[in-house]
Amino acid sequence: MFKMLIRSCCNAISRLVYYTGLSASLLMPLLAFTVAYEVFSRYVLNAPTIWAYDVSLFLFGYIAALTGALAQQKRSHIIVDVLYLAVPDRVKALFNLLTFSLAIFFLTVIFYMSLGKLEEAIAFNYRRQSEWAPSMAHFWVMMMVASGIFVLQFVSDMLQSGYFLVTGQRLMPEVGESVSTENEVKGEEA
Repeated sequence: MFKMLIRSCCNAISRLVYYTGLSASLLMPLLAFTVAYEVFSRYVLNAPTIWAYDVSLFLFGYIAALTGALAQQKRSHIIVDVLYLAVPDRVKALFNLLTFSLAIFFLTVIFYMSLGKLEEAIAFNYRRQSEWAPSMAHFWVMMMVASGIFVLQFVSDMLQSGYFLVTGQRLMPEVGESVSTENEVKGEEA
């Protein structure tokens, strides 16, 4: 019962992180179009826009921040593996719990700093210092969402590492590991 509850929680977080990252990655063609339009406008029409630089900057920020949790889910972030690969799996789980705790602390600080910046941006109508001068409030909302989703991914990872540390069994298949069916397992035993 407890295992199914934790697994359901981790699966829900996994889906949220996946679809958020996928949605943010769909902004990439819009970023490419914005940059291409600015280049065309500037060098062919000799009429540069006042908005393309700011839009491309914000789109890049959205893509980078909102896909960070997906990169963590896929284990795409760089780790220092000199010591990590030389220790048993349970010690790796301890390392994971320590580093994930530090990451959650750091991301919580980012969340609360972004909340403060959002309040300032709304109260003082902060705008980007450019000719177009778009509002900055949306950026701080995105930073709060991105850090919140990243924290959820780390909580899922901590639950999985903690479960492995206590039981010695994986709660969910590792990234890239296929889930075998009972028939495949029975076929291998025969």
